[in-house]
Amino acid sequence: MTKHVFLTGLPGVGKTTLIQKASDALRSLGVPVDGFYTEEVRQGGRRVGFDVVTLSGLRGPLSRVGSQPPAGRREYRVGQYVVDLHSFEQLALPVLKNADAGPSSGKRVCIVDEIGKMELFSQTFIHAVRQTLSSPGTVILGTIPIPKGKPLTLVEEIRNRNDVKVFHVCIEPSKWAQQYFRSAPCAYRVIPT
Repeated sequence: MTKHVFLTGLPGVGKTTLIQKASDALRSLGVPVDGFYTEEVRQGGRRVGFDVVTLSGLRGPLSRVGSQPPAGRREYRVGQYVVDLHSFEQLALPVLKNADAGPSSGKRVCIVDEIGKMELFSQTFIHAVRQTLSSPGTVILGTIPIPKGKPLTLVEEIRNRNDVKVFHVCIEPSKWAQQYFRSAPCAYRVIPT
């Protein structure tokens, strides 16, 4: 039986936007929701990194182009981005721990956007995600990258769990969407994988 839902798709396709809209809809229905998402940081129209943003409004750097790790800390890098593991863990780990410590009555939803290369440098995060996936009272709504290159162990574990449904998000041109939204050049299409 499906308990957790994950979205996958190319970068920039709108996974985070869909997660945020789902989170807002759930909260408007009174469903307890907590979690975090990643957001691009741009300067002069150019992407310079990513921030981690909790649903309670806390924000911190996940990565930056060409930044240096703090003195005495190991450098974690994905392409041109240097990952600020300490900042990420300070924001993401309490959210995952709180998901398991909430009220025992009813289900809670934990937003985890995203479980990707940058986030997976943290062994503590990997452990916390596994624990949250196994928590009987918590449902994860999250994002994972599309398979590319070397498989990411936790991502493959998630894909292969019996209690997880993964949906592939893509954008396709749509005259209907253009007419309906008047300015939208495309519509989301969510495909079960």
